[in-house]
Amino acid sequence: MPNANEDNSSALSQVQRRAVSELLRVSPVADELAERFRAAGFSLALVGGSVRDALLGRLGNDLDFTTDARPEDVLKIVRPWADAVWEVGIAFGTVGCQKQARVGDAEQDFQIEVTTYRSEAYDRTSRKPEVSYGDSIEQDLVRRDFTVNAMAVALPEKEFIDPHGGLDDLATRVLRTPSTPEESFSDDPLRMMRAARFAAQLDFVVAPEVVAAMTAMAERLEIVSAERVRDELNKLLLSAHPRKGLALLVGTGLADHVLPELPALRLESDEHHRHKDVYEHSLTVLEQAIALEDGEPDLTLRIAALLHDIGKPRTRRFEKDGRVSFHHHEVVGAKMTKKRMTALKYSNELVKDVSRLVELHLRFHGYGTGEWTDSAVRRYVRDGGPLLDRLHKLTRSDCTTRNKRKAGALSRAYDGLEERIARLQEQEELDAIRPALDGNEIMEILGVGPGPVIGSAYKFLLELRLEHGPMERDAAVSALKEWWTQQD
Repeated sequence: MPNANEDNSSALSQVQRRAVSELLRVSPVADELAERFRAAGFSLALVGGSVRDALLGRLGNDLDFTTDARPEDVLKIVRPWADAVWEVGIAFGTVGCQKQARVGDAEQDFQIEVTTYRSEAYDRTSRKPEVSYGDSIEQDLVRRDFTVNAMAVALPEKEFIDPHGGLDDLATRVLRTPSTPEESFSDDPLRMMRAARFAAQLDFVVAPEVVAAMTAMAERLEIVSAERVRDELNKLLLSAHPRKGLALLVGTGLADHVLPELPALRLESDEHHRHKDVYEHSLTVLEQAIALEDGEPDLTLRIAALLHDIGKPRTRRFEKDGRVSFHHHEVVGAKMTKKRMTALKYSNELVKDVSRLVELHLRFHGYGTGEWTDSAVRRYVRDGGPLLDRLHKLTRSDCTTRNKRKAGALSRAYDGLEERIARLQEQEELDAIRPALDGNEIMEILGVGPGPVIGSAYKFLLELRLEHGPMERDAAVSALKEWWTQQD
C-alpha cells in the first residue's frame, strides 16, 4: 500500500499538472502584460487566488498580479495596452483593467488587477487598513491571509514561488497562515471570517492553531466595518459547503459578533422538554433549500432558510403537558431578521424579501389535510407575490423529520397545493390579482374625488376577488354600489 508521503507526492503532481494546463491557457494575456512590465524595468507575477485556482484546475478569467511597480507606474504601463482601466482601488495600491485577448480560436475578456507589493495592518481603533508598499515579493507574500493564497508565479519565466508551503497545504486541503495566526488576524481581523469562507468554498480543514487564534481573537472582528463583514458572509453563504463555514463561525465564537441569532438557536433541552435541535435543524433546512435551487445560488433563499426560525428562542414556552411551543415565532423572527440584516447593511429590497419569507414560512402548515378553499389558495399566492417560488422551496426545505411517513404526507400535501395554484393561475391569472375596477373607475361610479374612501373601496373589491375569484364588471359595479350605501 502507498504510504502517506507517496499519497502526498501524487497529490502534488496532480495539482502541478493542473496548474501548467491552466497557466498555458492564460499565457497569451499574462505573458504579454509581463513583457510590458519587464520592458519598463519592473517585475510581474501571478499571485494569490489566481495561483491557487490554477493549481485546483479552476482558473477563470479574473487574474490577480503583483508587482514592484508603484501604482502610477502601473497606470502608465497598462493604459496603452488595456481596453479599459479603472482606479477604484488605487488608494490600496491596486489598478484594475479589462483586456480582450485571443485564446485558442476564441476572443475572451479578462478582468485584471495589478497590485503593488504591500503590507497593511490595523491599529486597535481603525476600520481601514494602513497601506505601505514593499520592495520584494517575499515581503508581499508573508502578509497574505493563508498559505494557499501566498504563492506566486513569476512571469514570463513561469517561476513558481512558494516560501510558506502553500502547495503542500493545497494538496492536503489545509488552511494555515504564512505568519502566526495571531499576527495575521491582528493585521486584518476579517481574515478570521475568510478562514470560515474558504473552508466553505474549498471544503478545506482549518488548522488547529488557526481555529484557536480565531476563538481567542473573535472580538477583534468588532473593528471591521459591517459592509466588509456582510460581503464575507455572503461569499460563505453562496459557497458549495456553507454549513461547514457557519459551524466554524459558531464554534469559534465569531458568529456572536456577526450573526448572534444563529448560535442562540442552540436551545438546551432536557429529558422532560424534548424538542428539535433548532440550530441543527436550521443548517439542514439551508442545505435542503440549496438542493432545490435552479441554476445559480440564491442568496435570498439561503438567508431565509438559515434565519427562518430565529424567533424561536424568544417565543419558547414550556406547556403544562410537557410540550414546548414557539407561538408566533415567524412574526418575531421576521422582525429580528429585519433588524439583523439592516445592521449588516443589506439592501432594503433584500431585507424586505428575506423578512417576508421568514414571516410566511409557516403559512402552509395551515393547509393541514388539504382542505383549503380556493379563497385561501388565492390569499397564499397574493401574500407570496413575487417570492412565491422561493416560498415553495423554503416550505419544502423546512421538513427535516426523520419520520418518513410524516415527511411523505407533508410532501404530498404541498404537491397538492402547488397543483391547485397552477390550476387557479390558468383560470384566473393569479400572478396579477386585482379587482375588476381600478381607482379611476371607482371615483367615477361613486362620484367622489381622490381620498381615503377610494382606498377602502378598492380593498373591499380586492377582498371580493380573493374570496370569490374573478368578477364580471357589472357584478363588481353592483357590489360597489351596495357597499357604498352601507357607508356612513
